[in-house]
Amino acid sequence: MPATLWFTGLPGSGKSAVARAVEKTLTLGGSRVAYLEMDARRKAYFPKPTYSEAERESAYRLFAEEAAGLYRAGGHDYILMDASAPKRAMRDYARSLMARFAEAHIRCALATAMAREAARPEGLVMAGLYAKAMLRKTTGRQFPGLGQVIGVDVPFEEDPKAECIVEAEHLPIEACRDAVLAFLRSWGSEDSGGGAASPGPHRRGE
Repeated sequence: MPATLWFTGLPGSGKSAVARAVEKTLTLGGSRVAYLEMDARRKAYFPKPTYSEAERESAYRLFAEEAAGLYRAGGHDYILMDASAPKRAMRDYARSLMARFAEAHIRCALATAMAREAARPEGLVMAGLYAKAMLRKTTGRQFPGLGQVIGVDVPFEEDPKAECIVEAEHLPIEACRDAVLAFLRSWGSEDSGGGAASPGPHRRGE
């Protein structure tokens, strides 16, 4: 069975950049990697998304189940999931579906995530996410297509038992990538003894 790693963290934390860097390194090393990004998958699940709370719950359930389907099918060494998932229960649901599952929390302060996100160009996610959410909160101004923003409208629920916590406040992407890869090596070496696989200890980037 493959190893599944869910990259989570605030929007703007750098989780997607770290996840892509990990994917590239693993692929160059010969591993078979499946990469699931919520921002892209949401549009597949809901071609005309409303970004309602109910839709978000459904999207994360489908996201977890899609990863679990790849997990059961085999054919990959790693399944990388890239999504904030504000509620811990969303990640726990994925965990319940896959035995070899770990959470990689790319952690930084909200102010840092906001500054990083402000410099991000328009892409799969609306640009200026935090600024628009703050403006909506203070003035009531609405922005079409802007759902609840994690960190402003809804809190991000950290899992203190996340297997891989990378303190990304002052680390470049390459250092965050290396911290995650070090965790994966440790996890793999612990699993190599046979028997049921279980996640390894916390690995924190300093």
